Amino acid sequence: MPLRFLLFLLILICHQAGLFAQYVSVPSRQDTLKGSITKDREWWDIKYYALAIEPVFGKKTIQGKNSITFEVIKSNHNRFMQIDLQEPLEIDSVLFKQQKISVEKEGNVWFLKVPDLKVKSQATIDIFYSGAPKESTNPPWDGGISWKLDSLGRPWITLGSQLIGASVWFPCKLHQGDEPDNGASLAISVPDTLVPVGNGRLKSRIVNSNGTVTYKWHVVNPINNYGLAFYVGKYVRVPEIYKGEKGNLSTDYWVIDYNREKVHSYLKNEVDKTLKTFEYWFGPYPFYEDSFKMVEAPYPGMEHQSAIAYGNGFKLGRINAKYLSTWDLKTDRLVVHEVAHEWFGNSITTKDITDRWLQEGFAGYAEELFIESQYGKKAAKEFFEARTIGRIKNTEPIIRRYGIYEDAGGHMYLKGWTIVHMLRAIVDNDEQFRKMLRAVNREFYHKTVNSIEVERFIGKTLGKNLQPFFNQYLREKDIPTFEYSIRDNILRYRFSNCLSDFVMPIKTNLTSDKWLNPTKDWKELRITPTSNSSLSIDSDFYVNVKRVE
Repeated sequence: MPLRFLLFLLILICHQAGLFAQYVSVPSRQDTLKGSITKDREWWDIKYYALAIEPVFGKKTIQGKNSITFEVIKSNHNRFMQIDLQEPLEIDSVLFKQQKISVEKEGNVWFLKVPDLKVKSQATIDIFYSGAPKESTNPPWDGGISWKLDSLGRPWITLGSQLIGASVWFPCKLHQGDEPDNGASLAISVPDTLVPVGNGRLKSRIVNSNGTVTYKWHVVNPINNYGLAFYVGKYVRVPEIYKGEKGNLSTDYWVIDYNREKVHSYLKNEVDKTLKTFEYWFGPYPFYEDSFKMVEAPYPGMEHQSAIAYGNGFKLGRINAKYLSTWDLKTDRLVVHEVAHEWFGNSITTKDITDRWLQEGFAGYAEELFIESQYGKKAAKEFFEARTIGRIKNTEPIIRRYGIYEDAGGHMYLKGWTIVHMLRAIVDNDEQFRKMLRAVNREFYHKTVNSIEVERFIGKTLGKNLQPFFNQYLREKDIPTFEYSIRDNILRYRFSNCLSDFVMPIKTNLTSDKWLNPTKDWKELRITPTSNSSLSIDSDFYVNVKRVE
């Protein structure tokens, strides 16, 4: 073999290996500790978080305590309790039954030496911590605490932690697969000139002797780590009632004092329309016991459970977004998207962040459902096409690797939305599709899930083998190609660039209302003679089209 050819092969192999390494990085031990069920996590189950915090605006610091009630579900002999808390925050001390216990630190993970405990017993551990948490400069996407001023120059503290993890602001069991079964409480102490807002319902307000006030908030339902949040500012409460499927729902609006009137002139109407739409399609709002709140924030939005962050400026469209379509400007997309997460994200939460398409895909599709409810199917399809066509980057699968806290990235939003949209087209029965959506929300109500179990449930509920469909669009980066040829009014067609068992019914412009069921094998169909020899596939189906001879 010529030396130059060998050199060319070597360069090519190295280049491909470099590209592969960019996509498949080697997980670090910190990645594994953060994203997996380790031996120091598996033996205990969270029952309740009791958080007490005091953020200090001038110093950008926080000090607090988390009392974690847990149940022993496996022997903890010769095991630690793994607690996650991100630098630069530090655990100051840990008490178990009023006695200090030893703590070892490894990066953002803390190992607590808890005494041997009986299986099925319950106990509480008190973790005291403090420091200057990571500051968010691009909330909520980069994660951390946001220390801002409102338009009158007054302190405004908010946070976001979904992608970086809730351990960025409090010590917890970070894995999404374990939520506190009995809920959580959050006591927030701030100067008495400010108002702190948290998840759930306000249980008490205590005026302290040092010029501070403590508000204690409480949720009774399970809550994911990143769904826990607090807000501090010059808030006022505008209480309302929404008459929903399960009766009266407390819908409170916590806004900065100078925006009080915008609740009635704008925000309440948008929320009411959204709740009505989603209760019709998904079932009852999942947290009646904990109420519903919209809390004004200095960033676009975030789905904090029962305390949704809202920062879209009290106007339709989407703040700071480019290339908005006509239909984008007819809805408050932040209200719609973040409220949808109460069903898909908060009630139904993925155990691993790599399955996040379940949350973002269904929330994206919920925006389409809202447009349909207000303006009809034609408008909804135009909205879908404007948001998705030509915008999906198929650079990697939208389900990546488990156990290392690896997110699928931004393109997962639109591709996940497209998958749900295609699913409705395949079902081709709106009432059956709606019943499936409501069945999913009943089956996985207040549960943590893996994508595969939801996929299987959807297939079973609809009576269809959808696994090849899900495997292709979730676990492969490539999308199928519909190949075809036309000769003497005979249409030959098949799928290529897909898994061997992939099959999906489609509609084309040349076959009218007749469904085609292509596979990887060539099929033939006699079509009505037409002057139009160019075939196109309905935009409901996300495939490439290629004519072959």
